[in-house]
Amino acid sequence: MINRTLFMAAASLVGLAMASQPVVAKKGGAMSHYQHHWNIPEHLYIPPANEGARDQFKALLKEGEFEDAGSLAAMMTTPQSVWLVGSSADEIKQTVRQHLWQARMQFNATPVFVVYNIPFRDCASYSAGGATNADEYLEWIDAIAETIGESKAKIMLEPDGLGIIPHYTPLGNDSPEWCQPDEVDAETAADERFYMMTEAVERFNAMGNVDVYLDATHVRWLGVGDIADRLSKAGIADSAGFFLNASNYQASDQLIKYGEWISSCLAFANNDEEGGWRLGHYDWCASQYYPANLDDTNTWVETDDWYVSNLGTAEATTHFVIDTSRNGQGRWVGPEDAPGDVQDWCNPPERGLGLRPTLDTGIDLVDAYLWIKIPGESDGECTRWEPAGSPDPVRGIDNPPAGAWFPEMALELIRNAEEGALPEFPWKN
Repeated sequence: MINRTLFMAAASLVGLAMASQPVVAKKGGAMSHYQHHWNIPEHLYIPPANEGARDQFKALLKEGEFEDAGSLAAMMTTPQSVWLVGSSADEIKQTVRQHLWQARMQFNATPVFVVYNIPFRDCASYSAGGATNADEYLEWIDAIAETIGESKAKIMLEPDGLGIIPHYTPLGNDSPEWCQPDEVDAETAADERFYMMTEAVERFNAMGNVDVYLDATHVRWLGVGDIADRLSKAGIADSAGFFLNASNYQASDQLIKYGEWISSCLAFANNDEEGGWRLGHYDWCASQYYPANLDDTNTWVETDDWYVSNLGTAEATTHFVIDTSRNGQGRWVGPEDAPGDVQDWCNPPERGLGLRPTLDTGIDLVDAYLWIKIPGESDGECTRWEPAGSPDPVRGIDNPPAGAWFPEMALELIRNAEEGALPEFPWKN
């Protein structure tokens, strides 16, 4: 028993070391030969692990927690995204270049880049930052696109970029949403956001082998018609599709249904046959809120029926991907007696890893399950209903800043993982 467990930990350590060390490709080397002459299906890139994750792995080994160490190493060596979050053009080029080389050394794996640098990112909340203006942002986009060149890559463009838009008035509303920064022109801020998104799509498309996906939030956020309208304004017609659930915890089966409805709404409101009477009418689309009841999935068939009855000659063709990095237990519901916002999106307890990343989902419109959010990295310094600077009242501890490693949450994710999220080790008892 002990020898088997030690073997598991040692094997995991080897895999961890391979994934966390920079790789330098040598022209004409053996790996280059394999890449060009082996018929290897498209597969996803495994980036270097978070330094905090490697430290936790070593600590678990030292403490004799070999099973947790092995599972953590398996999580860290599963394909996941590379977040591009700022820095100068030269620095971002170097970052992208390094990951492209490492991806090639992994038998020409396809990297997934999360591009996250739009002005007023996260509306100055936990993940605040971003470029200072549109010109700076698009120069940064150009630096990434030109570095990718003819390489294959998948781009998740600006998580929350369409869910949180400065001074935006949503479909069917008369007043702007909550994000109203004083530093930008309220009259032009929303249009500028859509301009930057469409320009980014165009510049990545020019590279030839890049699939760009736009953010479509998740099933418990924007209504189907509202997000379909935003996607249309942001260039969905020229994109590979949209992504769902980035950095969130919603269940995969509900996200699949939500994504199919969004795709159907896009088809409905862009069908110019039959006189084109519904062109642009995203506001007519059925959603998870009507006629369905979001909290009663038995009613969701009513929204299905609406699309069956109203699509006519239109056909849902817009594809999507789903972030399954932390949705293995579905969403968290906070305490009923909470005196304020439970922040169910922010480091909720007892969540688990979701479906393993794959490009073969078996579902027509679902291009991939991806780990867009790095599992184990914090969502932010969650204080929920308590004042800023307070410990998390649910966990009873301080949460690390957004993007920092959160050891307690990492262990929760692996211990509560959905079946199949991590490989089954044949030597485990």
